[in-house]
Amino acid sequence: MKCPFCTVDNDRVIDSRSHQDGYAIRRRRECLGCKRRYTTYERVEEQELKVVKKDAIREPYNREKIYTGLTKACWKRPISDNQIQAITAEVEQEIYDRNENEIESQAIGEILMRKLRQLDQVAFVRFASVYREFKDVKDFVEELQPMLEGNSIKLP
Repeated sequence: MKCPFCTVDNDRVIDSRSHQDGYAIRRRRECLGCKRRYTTYERVEEQELKVVKKDAIREPYNREKIYTGLTKACWKRPISDNQIQAITAEVEQEIYDRNENEIESQAIGEILMRKLRQLDQVAFVRFASVYREFKDVKDFVEELQPMLEGNSIKLP
């Protein structure tokens, strides 16, 4: 592994720990050239998974897109980065458990919405408003009505 600071290819592993529910290993390394420390992550190389977008374009699966979407939805909410990482890992595991080479982006969005609905209603609405492309308030009300009925609240 080349050092990201001095590009010397000589380091030692200081610490290894399980990361993200055991699906990755976090390693702390020390460069033997410049003595600086850095972190690397090791994951099992999964099957090549393609995401089929709305316009039928296929692109490689990218876990960072899930993490980024969750982070934006949970912005200024009482949700820790560890919780976001855990949900990202859960969603990813659910995707890979399907054992398919392709998954529609809509299916990923539905999994994310289910997880967010359980975690935080505000984060859920934020995500749903972008994901479902709400055009007006009526769209919001239709999405929220099942949630509100569970709390005995009716909107006009």
